[in-house]
Amino acid sequence: MDFQIRFAEEQDCEAIISLITGLAEYEHLEDQMINTPKRMKEVIFQEHAAKVLVCEVNEEVVGYAIFFFSYSTFIGKKGIWLEDLYVSPAYRGKGIGKAFFKELCNYAIQEDCMRLEWSVLDWNAPSIAFYEALGSSAMDEWTTRRLNREGIENLVKSL
Repeated sequence: MDFQIRFAEEQDCEAIISLITGLAEYEHLEDQMINTPKRMKEVIFQEHAAKVLVCEVNEEVVGYAIFFFSYSTFIGKKGIWLEDLYVSPAYRGKGIGKAFFKELCNYAIQEDCMRLEWSVLDWNAPSIAFYEALGSSAMDEWTTRRLNREGIENLVKSL
């Protein structure tokens, strides 16, 4: 099967949002999916908050990877935080995930990044196995913490 990995363009936003909806369903987080093509265009293509790679098969977008730069205070260099990598179920097992990682790693080298990091749900055994096969290591001693918008606003009010 032939496929192409490329940087997304504004006209890809509807297809990407459809795939993000698929990811939200897979992760049982549909109630949190409020993104829209319009919002994505603004944040990705006008504010440049992140970059998006897409995978095309016969001119159809079948996967995406959304990432942005992070910064290591200890190393003093930037890294890449991979927010999402998703491939439509019908196209899994065909090398697309590995191709996304190859593109991300090439981009990291080009940008002189020292890290490529991401998180994975602890119940997602197929993804964990895939990531381990790539040679990644779990950061078990680190726990991700989060404040959602309501928490941010409440903290500001309380301090």
